[in-house]
Amino acid sequence: MFGNYNPQGSIDRINSHIAELERMKSQLTQQQQQMPNLTQNFQIAPNQGGMKYAENLEQVEKELVLLDTPYFSRDMSVLWVKKASGETKSYELREIVKKDEKDLKIEFLMAKIEELEKEVNNESGNINVDEPVESEKSTKVSKSGTTNAKSK
Repeated sequence: MFGNYNPQGSIDRINSHIAELERMKSQLTQQQQQMPNLTQNFQIAPNQGGMKYAENLEQVEKELVLLDTPYFSRDMSVLWVKKASGETKSYELREIVKKDEKDLKIEFLMAKIEELEKEVNNESGNINVDEPVESEKSTKVSKSGTTNAKSK
């Protein structure tokens, strides 16, 4: 079965494959050495999440923004919106407090009290309270009636 088999031919073929693989390896290492190192630079976009605070309008105007950006005062009473064009708008804020039925009833009654106080003040403004009121006897009352009162 192995009578004509020559092991030297197989060894030569294996050695030539090894030599070819060695050449390919050296070529790859040369190519890797010739390639320049790649440096990747990332520019991080500004943080758009969360709230931005400012102390005053001048501080907002100094900031560079790429998108329309809201800034709030610490006490939440002022809102500044700076646009990418550089324009800044200011707004006053007030808190909207959720009211239940009792709060609404109290508010309604307080408004009613104020309205009635204004009416009383307007009516009393037409009458001068500081002047004495002179008693005037009505001429339409008849004096011819009898009285049961005793006189002293």
